[in-house]
Amino acid sequence: MKILGIDTSCDDTSIAVIDAKKNGAIFEVGILSNAISSQTEIHRKWGGVYPSLAKRAHQKNAVPVLIKSLNDAKNLVKKKNTLSENQKSWLRKKLDHDPLLAKDLIKFFEKYSKPDINAIAVTQGPGLEPCLWVGINLATALGYFWNVQIIPVNHVEAHIYSAWLEKENQNFNFFPSIALIVSGGHTQIIYVKGAGEYQIVGDTRDDAAGECFDKTARILGLGYPGGPAIEKIARTCFSKTKIKLPRPMIKSPNYDFSFSGLKTAVFYDFLKKDDKIKKSRDYKNAMAIEIQNAIIDVLAEKTLRAAKNFNVKNIILGGGVSASASLKEKISSLAGAEFKVLYPSPIFSTDNAAMVALAAFLHPRDLPENFFADSNLEI
Repeated sequence: MKILGIDTSCDDTSIAVIDAKKNGAIFEVGILSNAISSQTEIHRKWGGVYPSLAKRAHQKNAVPVLIKSLNDAKNLVKKKNTLSENQKSWLRKKLDHDPLLAKDLIKFFEKYSKPDINAIAVTQGPGLEPCLWVGINLATALGYFWNVQIIPVNHVEAHIYSAWLEKENQNFNFFPSIALIVSGGHTQIIYVKGAGEYQIVGDTRDDAAGECFDKTARILGLGYPGGPAIEKIARTCFSKTKIKLPRPMIKSPNYDFSFSGLKTAVFYDFLKKDDKIKKSRDYKNAMAIEIQNAIIDVLAEKTLRAAKNFNVKNIILGGGVSASASLKEKISSLAGAEFKVLYPSPIFSTDNAAMVALAAFLHPRDLPENFFADSNLEI
């Protein structure tokens, strides 16, 4: 089964094609393409994602990324077509809030014919609603002109399955597991009983871990995105200065998180230092090392405690922050031989459409006739 996946949940425009086969509990997934257009440079000066800029970039990038993905998958069918005025009118009306996308799609449908695709999977939410709509509008148009089924997918669920994109993890029974999904927008611990059977047991009460990385990096002037910038310093630099930051809620009896206090602690420590110290490399190195240690300590402690209390044997890591080598090392070290820790490679840790397509394949569902972008969609 060939599935075209679309993800425009935040600041990456991603379209992928996978070829998935399943025989009982055994399945095999071939990633034929996974095209991604990053918006990091667009948002760098803001220190975070600016929704209106992200939406416009998705509108501009959607069709070029679609063409690249189909071409990489050797599934781009060049054949001239003549669209009727009714077809053009339908497209413009359906995409009345995305006129640039409608214009690009008319040209696309006039130049290319339906590829060898059995279904289209698209992120419905959670995410930035203006961005989500671009992907949904693209999927709606493709589904209509190609007469192909559209499958809406929960973005967090897709991150749970992202580890299965790795060949060494396929045909491995994940269930039951504890999943830590950690990114700029989410920090959740989820009990994964089976496909479509999830229980959120821990959630962030304020800032997500990735958001905390970004905000503290901005305070220190380390650049955006903050996580990779801080980890690079933490893994390669040394500091004579010793700083101790709080580990928020690390000993609380639940699995929830709160990182706003950590961000505040960094801000006030920075504020009380004189300009010479603030600008010193030694201080920035010390703070970056301690920020990373504080966040990872909390994530690892709560994830391992949940795995023990829910009596599972597997721990799944997903989301952009799961690309952190330090986080994977810490959790793997604590897990020892008691738990198997599974995670995707960095390219599949961050937002990507291959995981969206895989989630649609692994979790069959009743499909609604109509669906809408939902920025707060719960798993």
